[in-house]
Amino acid sequence: MSADTRTVAFDAAGLGVWSEPETFAVTRERIADYALATNDPIAAHRDGDVAPPVFAIVPVFDSMMMPVIDVAPMDVFGRVLHGEQDFRFHRPIVPGETLTARARAVGFTGRPKGSTITVHIETRGDTGDLVNEQYLTAYFRNIDAGRTVGEQAPPHRLDDAVRAGEPVAVVAQHVDDDQTFRYAPASGDPVPLHLDDQVARDAGLPGIIAHGLCTMAFASWAVLTEVGGSDVGRLRRLAVRFAGMVFPGDDLETRIWRVGENNGVATYAFETVRGETVVLSDGLAEIAG
Repeated sequence: MSADTRTVAFDAAGLGVWSEPETFAVTRERIADYALATNDPIAAHRDGDVAPPVFAIVPVFDSMMMPVIDVAPMDVFGRVLHGEQDFRFHRPIVPGETLTARARAVGFTGRPKGSTITVHIETRGDTGDLVNEQYLTAYFRNIDAGRTVGEQAPPHRLDDAVRAGEPVAVVAQHVDDDQTFRYAPASGDPVPLHLDDQVARDAGLPGIIAHGLCTMAFASWAVLTEVGGSDVGRLRRLAVRFAGMVFPGDDLETRIWRVGENNGVATYAFETVRGETVVLSDGLAEIAG
């Protein structure tokens, strides 16, 4: 075990406890702002007619980490990272509706190099219909919870054999110098690591870093435009592991492979790279025909 590793007891009594519901009014302007902040080229998103897929994080932002507090002690929160994100879409988000979100921790896994807590989030519409579900994996670096309890997020591993094959599409993308300053207000994520160069350097980073979910949004529109007919209504699942840092001014590339099809739903694997560095790994998209 590393000298930097702490053994910490996570509280299994906090699993399965739903957070208080949070409501969010969806407006055309908020959707359009998010699309513009993520360089989304799809007209329906930029016009605010329908929300891009990763916009689904915005209504749940205030509630998504609350259940983690019920499981992990507050003094280890300085070591938490957003490890993975998995969206399950039942229908798109549209302007004019009020969404209700709630979240619960469903399990944790202890490992010597770092432990994870899995959070299940659900978003419902005005009539109580299920709009989307999400699995967020919070990763605590150098924290060993010592045991595994409950559920983990569903797997979405990118097979090395698939990755070695020829992709069906490769999309070049550029992170603007002001990307984080546009994404922060559009998403409601004010974390200073993305906005204050000195804070980022004090945390041991070379400078401010891009939001991981902004990079995921880049990958989402690459997938939709290349293999989804630019139709968010066809997207059933979108999942990634956050594998590396992205900086303002970076050039990225999203590579997409077709994996198969089942009952009219095509499965694609993808990853996003910065040069030789993989920044989004184990990407999975399921798209209905």
